[in-house]
Amino acid sequence: MATAYEKFNLHTTPEKFYIEACDDGSNDVLSIDRVSTEMILTVKKDIPPHAVTRPICGIMGTIRLVAGTYLIVITKKKKVGDLLGHAVWKAMDFDVISYKKTVLHLTDNQMQDNKAFLSMINSVLLTDGFYFATDYDLTHTLQRLANTSPEFQEMSLLERADQRFVWNGHLLREFMPQPELHRFAYPVVHGFIFMKSCCINGKIFDWNIISRRSCFRAGVRYYVRGIDSEGHAANFVETEQIVQYNGGKASFVQTRGSIPFYWSQRPNLKYKPKPQISKTIDHLDGFQRHFDSQIIIYGKQVILNLIDQKGSEKQLEQAFDKMVSSLGNCMVKYIAFDFHKECSRMRWHRLQILVDMVTEMQDEYGYFLVDVDGNVLVQQEGMFRSNCMDCLDRTNVIQSLLARRSLQSQLERLGVLHMGQRIEDQADFEKIYKNAWADNANACAKQYAGTGALKTDFTRTGKRTQWGLVMDGWNSMIRYYKNNFSDGFRQDSIDLFLGNYSIDEADMTTPLHETKDWKFLTLPIIMVVAFSMCIICLLMAGDTWTETLAYVLFWGTASFVTAGVILFNGREFVDAPKLVQKEKMD
Repeated sequence: MATAYEKFNLHTTPEKFYIEACDDGSNDVLSIDRVSTEMILTVKKDIPPHAVTRPICGIMGTIRLVAGTYLIVITKKKKVGDLLGHAVWKAMDFDVISYKKTVLHLTDNQMQDNKAFLSMINSVLLTDGFYFATDYDLTHTLQRLANTSPEFQEMSLLERADQRFVWNGHLLREFMPQPELHRFAYPVVHGFIFMKSCCINGKIFDWNIISRRSCFRAGVRYYVRGIDSEGHAANFVETEQIVQYNGGKASFVQTRGSIPFYWSQRPNLKYKPKPQISKTIDHLDGFQRHFDSQIIIYGKQVILNLIDQKGSEKQLEQAFDKMVSSLGNCMVKYIAFDFHKECSRMRWHRLQILVDMVTEMQDEYGYFLVDVDGNVLVQQEGMFRSNCMDCLDRTNVIQSLLARRSLQSQLERLGVLHMGQRIEDQADFEKIYKNAWADNANACAKQYAGTGALKTDFTRTGKRTQWGLVMDGWNSMIRYYKNNFSDGFRQDSIDLFLGNYSIDEADMTTPLHETKDWKFLTLPIIMVVAFSMCIICLLMAGDTWTETLAYVLFWGTASFVTAGVILFNGREFVDAPKLVQKEKMD
């Protein structure tokens, strides 16, 4: 495999960027013309002595905004650990550098738009969870890497990467056609990676979790649900648990993703907007595309649908069940488990019911196992595809239970656990295990919903606690605020970053300047004034109680009616995406 360079210096002149590879024995320099944007390979002696020099950790790529092209570089990294002897890094800080030396050629509106687009790019970069390796392909599971051709092994990291998980794919579009530049860039995955050397019975083994978040149909909680026309599911995450011991290695993979047909749940100021299933689109076509691709990649599919089987979620469960039956594919099995009903009143031990239901299938599907000589002993032949409404909290709890069961078998076969020993009884490792899976839940939740996960007290401790309920309430409040009043901006940021929305310098207009309806400003002001007057009337009583009551009733009614009108027109008051709307109109 053609590995990427690991160390760089960025040399800047008014005319060009020179990115020098600083690995031992390297003489390569990437030269980028700041006017023509041309990229060529040159050598160190071509770097002007007057260039301003700074060290960087890598290149994310380039992006075109209103002011022109920008170079995005990684300026700080932290080592997460080693995977099969290869260093894995977390990108900690970035810099977005303009090719243009000034923005004076822009109008005031263009400057304002460019500033807004820059803040969107920085918003995505500041989202925790970007990882990379310079000499290992993080986008593929161990099993996929083991089943590749010699030609695949010779490809560069950019050429061989699974495009579902390359979050800087759009940013590297200028690099891809030029193979000679591939060593200067690498695929960056988004999600969560945990690596730890652990000890049981005096035997030290490496235990890892890698969650790869798909960049297809990526977005935020309420604005991206269901699937697209290609069958890509919202919030699709591939989670791989890897164990290495004494030269042997094992892997267990699970996936999560939104319910794979066409439905939406747009925010409207209500705490839990009612999901809507599209009545105008052929669901089965996209549904079949989704599972056809899943079967090709992963093998047999077991759907674990954890949503409620009553209330607003009931229609989704029924539609999902009906669609699996209509699909008529023996490779796809469907299991509905009403998580909230089964575990109500703190009865979390009832999760074992679901684990017992899938035990036989999990044993049949197995996991990937390689011995010390590199011989593949077992392949994973099926996949558990878990989902709830958000594919976050309930989903992560179930995934951690299935992963523990697989790990039990893996550690026994690798010789770490003795027969009859249970992971749950290994206190030190059990604590590491639970905390890592809770951290995985938090990372996935922050990237999709904007807050940490719910129910992590169970994942961390194995039981539900009163403090956990309090923290879930707090996180739910923050989710409510973000989903209604800041997620439109977050969705626009992701769409811009991934290339779902492109800026045309020739087009002087952008969809960022939308005039709000009069209700947007007027009604909240009326409601606040009316509520304030109601409180004042209560605190400063009139001459008689009837006079006070009249004032309180008047202002109270005014605030109540205004609040009702706002809720009725809820969609006009939430922060909706602007760039997606333009894309759809185009």
